[in-house]
Amino acid sequence: QVQLVESGGGLVQAGGSLRLSCAASERTFSIWTTGWFRQAPGKGREFVAAISWSGGTTGYADSVKGRFTIFRDDDKNTVYLQMNSLKTEDTAVYYCAADRGGLGVDAVQYGYWGQGTQVTVSS
Repeated sequence: QVQLVESGGGLVQAGGSLRLSCAASERTFSIWTTGWFRQAPGKGREFVAAISWSGGTTGYADSVKGRFTIFRDDDKNTVYLQMNSLKTEDTAVYYCAADRGGLGVDAVQYGYWGQGTQVTVSS
């Protein structure tokens, strides 16, 4: 069974950048859809971005369009979320998820999850 491990979170000032990584235990992202979700205190798990198994289709939440980019390195079995122009409202625990289905925005559609990495944006 695939294991996913997120890294790259931390504390950053508003306007700064972070790159989150999600490493898989085996070849995963070239054959499965990968998504990034986040959960802030008192809120549900929110869709952020996703990439199809082929890498040819991506999708983003409207709150992050133009600021975040999802991409993969299949040779490293790693998917990334490049986060630029960070805002305080981006503060959340960020989760990597994978599923055999097509690109989707609902967390319940994803069967494999990482442990999460904390992103805190200060003003």
